Amino acid sequence: MRVERFDAFVERSLYGADGFYSSGRGAAGRRGGDFVTSAETGPLFGAVLANRIDEWWRGAGRPEAPRVVDLGAGPGTLARSLALAEVPVARHWTIESVDRATGAGPTPPAELLRGAVVVANELLDNVAFRWVRKVDGGWHEVWLADGRPAWDEVDRATVARLEAVPSIRALEPGAEFPWCGGAADLIAGVLAAGPALLIVFDYGAPTTGALARRGGWLRTYAGHGRGDDPFDRPGHIDITTDVPFDQLPAPSSLRAQAQVMRAWGIEDLVAEGRRRWEAAAARPDLTAMRMRSRISEADALLAPDGLGAFWCAEWEHPSGGSA
Repeated sequence: MRVERFDAFVERSLYGADGFYSSGRGAAGRRGGDFVTSAETGPLFGAVLANRIDEWWRGAGRPEAPRVVDLGAGPGTLARSLALAEVPVARHWTIESVDRATGAGPTPPAELLRGAVVVANELLDNVAFRWVRKVDGGWHEVWLADGRPAWDEVDRATVARLEAVPSIRALEPGAEFPWCGGAADLIAGVLAAGPALLIVFDYGAPTTGALARRGGWLRTYAGHGRGDDPFDRPGHIDITTDVPFDQLPAPSSLRAQAQVMRAWGIEDLVAEGRRRWEAAAARPDLTAMRMRSRISEADALLAPDGLGAFWCAEWEHPSGGSA
């Protein structure tokens, strides 16, 4: 009989020998993909992020060779968008794309992350997670025996971590939620390496309690269709969770994606795009077409019922130093 905890099932289904990602079945993108991230909407997301990195760079005293690390880069769409950015820091920076082969794999080398700006866009939702329920007097979680799910007690070490989160302690019996210890350990490992700035985008909620009350936090995707049965065709569907940000090391800032996009100048970039398109509309080139697309891209990035409702967490100078 094969017995495995739910997070081990998720890890195997996504990154095992015949997993959704390791087999090459899973991919992001508008055409032939299973989902679209902010980076796949077009280059505007990268241009807005570049504004934030430029702001950090100027505040850090304009270091000569700033490094940007795209963690969990996938096909490298975000790095390509950053390469097109028209900000002063782009004349000096180097961009590293790190495609982590497994959702719970090792943190990249510390020397790559130290002093860098590290970006993780929709990475944490794909780190294997546990499925927990509060019961009278304790906690249970999902295990699988020959593929059939059942509830069993949570181990004592994990109980201590669960009960250290205030919104989890406050839950009523019967509440179910994701325990994202792997994602929390990943963030802690990145911070331990001493990046100058860590920026994380993902869908989720500020607290585990909010996720438990809302429900619908367990997501599956295939061919741009969303489902909620993680046991349907393992290896052929993406299995993800909304991220409970209070389970992570406390960030210096946590805001909705629409809020940070506006704070980092998306509206100015759209206005600039409209002007440049109108100036070149008679004989448009690729740059002019890219400028025109900023309008529709901004609508997607700011959508209150879509990408705009995602969350952005920042950890600035977490090691106490600067780049």
